[in-house]
Amino acid sequence: MKSTQKPLHPTKNPFRWKHYEGEIILLNVRWYCSYGLSYRNLVEMMEERGLNLSHTTIMRWVHQYAPEIDKKIRPHLKRTGKSWRVDETYIKVKRKWTYLYRAVDKEGNTLDFMLRAKRDAKAASRFFKKTLKANHTQTPRVINVDKNPALSCAIGNLKIDDLLPAKTALRQVKFLNNIVEQDHRFIKKITKPALGFQSCRKASRTICGIEAMHVIRKGQVKRAAIGDETRAQFINKLFGLAS
Repeated sequence: MKSTQKPLHPTKNPFRWKHYEGEIILLNVRWYCSYGLSYRNLVEMMEERGLNLSHTTIMRWVHQYAPEIDKKIRPHLKRTGKSWRVDETYIKVKRKWTYLYRAVDKEGNTLDFMLRAKRDAKAASRFFKKTLKANHTQTPRVINVDKNPALSCAIGNLKIDDLLPAKTALRQVKFLNNIVEQDHRFIKKITKPALGFQSCRKASRTICGIEAMHVIRKGQVKRAAIGDETRAQFINKLFGLAS
């Protein structure tokens, strides 16, 4: 009988044709997505290690590998709860505010996220559909939202389309969303040094890495996957690099 468990190591070398070793690339991506550092901060830090990098090189690494970290950790995430807290926060892109939809369960575990240019029912519906399809989420028993009518409208539409059970309760209790509002702070702390993104695509790719590192920090990766390794060792292993 064949095992259905997904391998931790990739089959292809994701760093082929790169001028620097994968460990160095992932180190910069992890640090940028984990701490409030600018690209130029990382340039200075790498200079102390004898590496002459440009900030644009590190930026390209983040845009390429941050989404890959998010993609690779998802099969290893623990199941989340059925009580959802949904809210939006603001991210500046090309001097304009965009909307980062985020959801956590009542324990504060991240369910999913999505950056959208508009704050309307269509954007909210796409976010809910993405969250419902995630392998680590469960169909919600209750969804708590703020007074934004787009969220409640999106939930109603999903019930009409049978994508949400009719028995799923919609709740609009402000203080119950404190947990997701507090969780926004980590994301805002990391994106602030960026001083605004130049496109929604680049912002989305960067946020994937920031959210992934936040998920790992919160302990959402299954113990069997990470074992006694550090976060750095775990991520290196996901990319097929030796510990």
